[in-house]
Amino acid sequence: MSGTRLLLGFVGFMFYASQYGDRRYLFGPDSVLPWGEFVTKVHDNGTFSLYTLSSSDLWFEVVFHVGMLAALAVTCGVGGRISLAVHWALLWSIYQRQPVLLDGGDNLAYVVLPMLLLTRCYDRFAFPTGVARRVAQRIPSVLRSLSVPVHNLGILAVATQMCLVYVVSGLYKVQGKMWQDGTALFYILRVSEFSLPGVSDLVYNNDILVFLGTYSTTIFLVYFPLGILVPRLRPWAAVASIGFHLAIGVLMGLTSFALTMMACDLIFLSGALGTALQRCSQAARRLRSSRRPSHEQSGTEPHPAAGADRNVPEPAAATPSAT
Repeated sequence: MSGTRLLLGFVGFMFYASQYGDRRYLFGPDSVLPWGEFVTKVHDNGTFSLYTLSSSDLWFEVVFHVGMLAALAVTCGVGGRISLAVHWALLWSIYQRQPVLLDGGDNLAYVVLPMLLLTRCYDRFAFPTGVARRVAQRIPSVLRSLSVPVHNLGILAVATQMCLVYVVSGLYKVQGKMWQDGTALFYILRVSEFSLPGVSDLVYNNDILVFLGTYSTTIFLVYFPLGILVPRLRPWAAVASIGFHLAIGVLMGLTSFALTMMACDLIFLSGALGTALQRCSQAARRLRSSRRPSHEQSGTEPHPAAGADRNVPEPAAATPSAT
């Protein structure tokens, strides 16, 4: 969960950073989407955005830079759940301001970030300030005992959401004619927005790769939840999913979507990663103990000094009274 929080914060920060030079043109009051039209769309959709509160350039700059700092704080693990909630509100606001730039990962981030508030996603990869610990000490023990089941509830919510994403996506693909006849990958990689020059043509010009890529994608998406339900198959299903979305990010250029999906896939690797880390630490301890020199050897006598008389008799044992 800590890795999920870190990657989602990184995706949000890179969204701000990648558009920083053109922020006024894309998100400002006088952008390609005029402020008045933007406010009307937000009200018609029944949603919200902090950028609708004012049309001044100062307000835009403040909200934009605060959102960028909040995303960086979530990435670095600073501020705890407060910074995570602020990041969610500001990320929602910036996504609503210019929906043309979105690639689908925003839909999952909308849902998963509130679920992370239930989990202990700041236990790792974070810079604790001690404030949360002092606040937790003042909370009654009865409420503190609920932290574990609430954490598990958050993990279950994220896992359920991921399974729904995979199943629904797979079932939609099954209904498509191009996915049924095994040619969907050919048409996808020929779209200029979703192609990687010099690589995509090598794939869509090969009938076998197109056939295998199309059908394996559909089968994987539909049966992914079954692999998650089996504990022994769970890490392999998660690794396959990460590799699948890594290929999407490289070949199709959907980096934000790919990283968001990979961040949520990390929750299925928690047990496998814990076991791997435990085995690595045990192997490291055994390696250190095998290399450690033994300075004390029981049952051995020191060698006599050079030139010493080997015929000198042993001294008499001390009497009890002398002892």
